[in-house]
Amino acid sequence: MARLNLLEETRYEKLPVTVYPNQQIASVQVAKRIADLIKARQTSGGKAVLGLATGVTPIKVYQELVRLHKEEGLSFKNVITFNLDEYYPMQPTAAQSYVTFMNENLFDHIDIEKSNIHIPDGTLSPDAVAAFCLNYEKQIEELGGLDMQILGIGRTGHIGFNEPGSAPNSGTRLVTLDDLTRSDAARDFGGKQNVPTKAITMGVGTIFKAREIVLMAWSQKKAPIIKKAVEGEISGDVPATYLQLSQHVEFVLDEGAASELTRFDTPWLVKDCVWTNILKKKAVIWLATTVKKPILKLTEDDYNNHGMAQLAVEQGPVYNINIDIFNQIQHTITGWPGGKPNADDSQRPERANPAKKRSIVFSPHPDDDVISMGGTFIRLVDQGHEVHVAYQTSGNTAVWDDDVLRYMEFAIDFEGSRGADNSELKRIYDNMRTFLASKQPNQIDTKEIRNVKGFIRKTEAISGARYAGLPDENIHFMALPFYETGKTQKNSVGEEDILLTMELLQKIKPHQVFAAGDFADPHGTHLVCFNIILAALQRLAQTEEWVKDCWMWLYRGAWFEFETHEIEMAVPLSPQEVLRKRNAIFKHQSQKDRPVFPGDDAREFWVRAEDRNADTARCYNDLGLAEYAAMEAFVRYKFI
Repeated sequence: MARLNLLEETRYEKLPVTVYPNQQIASVQVAKRIADLIKARQTSGGKAVLGLATGVTPIKVYQELVRLHKEEGLSFKNVITFNLDEYYPMQPTAAQSYVTFMNENLFDHIDIEKSNIHIPDGTLSPDAVAAFCLNYEKQIEELGGLDMQILGIGRTGHIGFNEPGSAPNSGTRLVTLDDLTRSDAARDFGGKQNVPTKAITMGVGTIFKAREIVLMAWSQKKAPIIKKAVEGEISGDVPATYLQLSQHVEFVLDEGAASELTRFDTPWLVKDCVWTNILKKKAVIWLATTVKKPILKLTEDDYNNHGMAQLAVEQGPVYNINIDIFNQIQHTITGWPGGKPNADDSQRPERANPAKKRSIVFSPHPDDDVISMGGTFIRLVDQGHEVHVAYQTSGNTAVWDDDVLRYMEFAIDFEGSRGADNSELKRIYDNMRTFLASKQPNQIDTKEIRNVKGFIRKTEAISGARYAGLPDENIHFMALPFYETGKTQKNSVGEEDILLTMELLQKIKPHQVFAAGDFADPHGTHLVCFNIILAALQRLAQTEEWVKDCWMWLYRGAWFEFETHEIEMAVPLSPQEVLRKRNAIFKHQSQKDRPVFPGDDAREFWVRAEDRNADTARCYNDLGLAEYAAMEAFVRYKFI
């Protein structure tokens, strides 16, 4: 019976999928499979031929393999590896080279024979590439093919660098990279303009011949493409769908990457559900959106015809369900994000007391505060709350080099205009120009350049916060140590990051903490900064009484919004407030027009924010609620 239930749940899935609670557990399991294969070949006196991938996805797998080697004696003497791909052209010593990646993450830490390592050569002359690719295929075939191929998946659906349009029988070859793939790699190269346009990759046909294929994907960022790859039609537009034809493939996912698969996203379509309130809310909103009706107009036929008959039977009549969910959503709307004084707060998202709250807005980058919750920020100040803003990082990697020179030229001219000696400034400026003229992609800036970039973003943040109405003493620059590496790759969170955050929280003793909850941020900084705040609050909760009365609200950044069923506080903005928010964002001139790291969205940040807030308001209106120009959305995070 359990087997039949699982088949029913996964009936939309066209290949085997295993979902683990998180990527750490999943990675350990994949590493164990690789280790078991290596040991089996050792026992039989044979070689284990592995196809390896690069990128963020397999890093924890490699870490576990290194641990197995160092702590449990796993030997790689009998292992032969073939990497999937390499940028072209690319020097093997470059920081972005997959040779560098593999050495740093695996090969330098195990006992593999260097002659058994094969990685596409990014230094070949153009006329030598074709012969190299044919030989790469020949070497794999002479060894009897790949025993196991591990894969990640790009947001275009590419496996290896087999971009949309790749043929299912393609072999190792030189390819042109998709624009989205290059955008995703931009941070590693210090800007999209530095990302190679081509790469050498194993073909889909080469991958397909492996005796085992394991595709891994982590985080909600990968959920949309995973749904297409697993449940979609086979198409060259999504090369990963070709894997549906294999009898030897398995997708290994964490819960985030699996979240849009039917059995997790809309489970009522494939099984009977335990109807928790959040699932009921999600289902009713989904139904209203699917049939394009306001919630209060949904009928029993709508429920029955869209997989929700069980809910109608267990908790109906459906009109009562509709009223319940409508009221729940309506109660999330408030023009008083700090709580409405002297009002019944039993149906409001925030407490009425104390009437005047101490609120702190944590902003991972210097512009996240106004981009993500600028309207609410201004509203809190206007309504008389004691509002603080804390900029957790300097954001000094996201400023154009040209801006540094422009600001230095201003400083030199200003000093000269007042008769001061500006010779030292000129010397620093000349050194900067010399450095920048020969600067390599992602090369660490000099300390002086990093300082100027940080000063630019600091003054912009001050201007934005002042525009929102904050006094200077309520504007805090934390410069958390984990970020201040000068590189796009940041350090791990340290004790000092947490202690600095605890110190600020202890000083303010806030009733409200607003923190970035946009964990799909492609730079990863939002999640790191959230974890630091969370650790600080949880430690303080052990000794500080005020923490029990502190509520934590999560906002989303410039990338994605919360789903409607997740929203617990929706702050409506008038057209005038939308304009005020836009003006606050405009204070961040270094991020306007063309930011250094825009992600794959070509819109400016202020446009993204306005569109997202308007979309949230439109979703509420479509469900039958009041029509507003825009809404900022929040979810409460209960940390104790």
